[in-house]
Amino acid sequence: MGVTYVDVKVSSISNGKAVYALKCLVDTGATDLLLPAKMLKQIGVKPVGKRRYELADGKIKNFQYGLVKIELNGELKAADAIFGPDKSEPRLGVTILESMGLVVDPRNRKLKKLPSIPLK
Repeated sequence: MGVTYVDVKVSSISNGKAVYALKCLVDTGATDLLLPAKMLKQIGVKPVGKRRYELADGKIKNFQYGLVKIELNGELKAADAIFGPDKSEPRLGVTILESMGLVVDPRNRKLKKLPSIPLK
């Protein structure tokens, strides 16, 4: 199994004029979208809340989050974006993938569209 990256476009949900195009690591061990705080501020995303997250090393940390529009594989979705450290690697968690009906194909290291989104 390898690492999967996808091309995404992100903009503020309240002001979608500035768009940031970037590659995100698909992180199936993470829940939300994590982006560098500096990038989110540049495109006009404002914090709307704060949540506690458990990091890979087991530490608990509070992070602010804001609302973004994310375009992935030609589809547009609203999502929470965590204001991560400025040098953090952009990470795409499973919440967005699942809500778009996407799963990771580990053999081809690509996203695969499900025939339908489970509602059960």
